[in-house]
Amino acid sequence: MLTHRRWQTLSNADFGWLRAKHHITVFDGGNPEHEPVGNLVVWNDDEIAVGGGFPLHGHQDMEIITYVRQGVLGHRDTLGSEGLIHAGDVQVMSAGTGIRHAEFNKGDVPLKLYQIWLQPRAVGGAPQWHTRQFPKNDRAARFVVLASGFSDDEGALSIRADARVLAATLKTGEQVRHVLAPLRSAYLVVASGRVSVNGEPMNAFDGVAITQTTNVEIVALEDSELVMVDTG
Repeated sequence: MLTHRRWQTLSNADFGWLRAKHHITVFDGGNPEHEPVGNLVVWNDDEIAVGGGFPLHGHQDMEIITYVRQGVLGHRDTLGSEGLIHAGDVQVMSAGTGIRHAEFNKGDVPLKLYQIWLQPRAVGGAPQWHTRQFPKNDRAARFVVLASGFSDDEGALSIRADARVLAATLKTGEQVRHVLAPLRSAYLVVASGRVSVNGEPMNAFDGVAITQTTNVEIVALEDSELVMVDTG
């Protein structure tokens, strides 16, 4: 079953320095139909103005994946970690028993990113932070696993959740297939371009919850970039 969450139907917030669209409702008054998918509880499409950012704040018992779509993200946290994450690259933060961090726009253009939050398999554990480059050429016409809670996904950043975060790029007319194991679900976002998912047309920035099916067939109607979470 496909449940199409069109860009225009997503809840939103505008704080001047931050403009956000919520694929999953995160506050009272948001779209009540946009519920979590498996252990995926947040998917925010954020745009942070030049010079803006999130000041130091805390999290606990959450797996937080950040996918940078445009610009440069600066990170620092109470573990002493600091980093710059560029477009197409990923950072993961396992909050565990607790971590405080700040995220800010370190570039000269608006910073665009996805914030993806997953519930961990178990609470507690030492907090961790990691980042990695993922060249887009490596995902041409195929899904590449960026972050995973499974040890057999070599090259992926490690998370403590029953989930995988994947990405692919497709040229017009190309197609890619993803097989979901029984009782698993997925959430797919079109980061750019237009595609069809099992025959359902999707525009740029739309999302779709994929449940009660095993085969996902995606065809690019124009050059496209996809990001997906495969979740338990």
